[in-house]
Amino acid sequence: MDFKFSSEDEVFRHKFRSWLEKNIPHDWRDDEELHDPDTKEEFERRRAWHRKLYDDGWMCIHWPQEFGGRGASLIQQVIYNQELDRAKAPPTVNFQGIARVGPTLMQWGTPEQKQRYIPKIPPAEEIWCQGLSEPGHGSDLAAVETRAVDQGDHFLVNGAKVWTSNAHRADFSTLLCRTDPDVPKHKGLSYLLVDMKSPGITVRPLVQITGESGFNQVFLDDVQVPIANLVGRKNEGWRVAMTNMMFERTIHGGRTDMMIEVRQLAELAKKVDRGGRPAWEDSYVRQCLAGFACEAAALKHTSFRQLTSQLKGLPPGPEGSIMKLGTSGLNLRMQEFAMELLGPYSQFEYQASGAIDRGKWSHRMLAARRSTIAAGTNEIQHNIIGERVLGLPKG
Repeated sequence: MDFKFSSEDEVFRHKFRSWLEKNIPHDWRDDEELHDPDTKEEFERRRAWHRKLYDDGWMCIHWPQEFGGRGASLIQQVIYNQELDRAKAPPTVNFQGIARVGPTLMQWGTPEQKQRYIPKIPPAEEIWCQGLSEPGHGSDLAAVETRAVDQGDHFLVNGAKVWTSNAHRADFSTLLCRTDPDVPKHKGLSYLLVDMKSPGITVRPLVQITGESGFNQVFLDDVQVPIANLVGRKNEGWRVAMTNMMFERTIHGGRTDMMIEVRQLAELAKKVDRGGRPAWEDSYVRQCLAGFACEAAALKHTSFRQLTSQLKGLPPGPEGSIMKLGTSGLNLRMQEFAMELLGPYSQFEYQASGAIDRGKWSHRMLAARRSTIAAGTNEIQHNIIGERVLGLPKG
C-alpha cells in the first residue's frame, strides 16, 4: 500500500497548516483544554473561531462548490482533519449541521428546503442538533416511539429524545419520528426539520460525571411542525436517516491518530516520580507506553483500510466498528494508566490548585467512559463484528 500523498494534496496540507499557524487564537494554544464548554462565553468564542474558518474558505470543505464548499476530495478532507488535530485547533460549533444535516438535505431536501436551510449552516448562523436516540431504546435507532400525527398542514408531535448533543444551543433539529404505528418498526418513520423554539419543546441538560452538560433530553408536547418540513416521503424516513448516518461515518474517515495522546502521556511520565525517580526511567512504564504506541499505530493503519474502501466507492465496512472499539478502549486504558502514574495527585479535581497539568488527566479519565457508549455502545460494536465479520450466531 502506498501511504504517500500526491503533490496536489501536499500543497493543500501546507496551505491549511500555514493558515492554522497564523490564525489559531494564542490563548487557546496556551491551554487548549481548560475552557468550560458549557458557558455562553465559551460557545460564542468557538462560534467566532468557526466564523473565521468560514470567512477564509476553510469550512465545509467537503461540500460541493454549488453549496458553498470547496469540493475537496476525501483525501483532502482527511488531511484537513489531521491538521486540525495536529494543531489542537479549537472546536467549531455546528458539527451536526455541517457533517450530517447539510449533506442529507443536499440529497433529500426539496428546492425550498435547500434554499432556506443550507446557506445558514456553514457560517453557523443557525445551529443544528439531531433527534434520533430515545429513552429506553439504547442503540436501537429504529425503535422510535415519538409520534407525529398528520393534521393536514402540519404534524402534531409528541415524545422524547435523549443524548441530543447541543440541543441547548440549537436553533433547529432533525427529528426521526413514527408516522405509522401499524407497520414494522423500520417502516412508518418520517424525518422532520423542527424549530427548537417551537411551543411545546423543553430541553433538559444531562449533567455528566465531568460536570459538563453537552448532552440533553428533549421533550416534545403537542409540537406543531409544518408539512413543508418533511424531508423525503412520509413513512420513508428510515432511508433519510441512513443517509444521515452514512455521512457521519464518512466525515470521520481517517481522523484518529492516538499517537498525540501517547506522546502527551510520555511527557507526563517524565514529570512525575515513581520510586523516587522519574517514572519515565521505570522499564514497566516504558513498556506500557510502547504498548500504547503499537496499538495507536495499528489503529492508524486500520483507519487507512477504511479510507481505502471509501476511495474505492465501497460502503462502510466492519472497520468502522473496529475503530470505534479500538480507539475508545485504548483511550480508556491510557487514562487509567495516567491515574496510576499520578498516584495521589490523581485525586485532584479538574483545574484544582496544585494539580499536575491543572488536573486535565482526571477530567480525561472521567470523560473516557462516554466514548465507549456514544455512537453505538461497544457492546453493540462487538455484536456487529461477531455476527457480520466472524459469522457467529446471534446471542
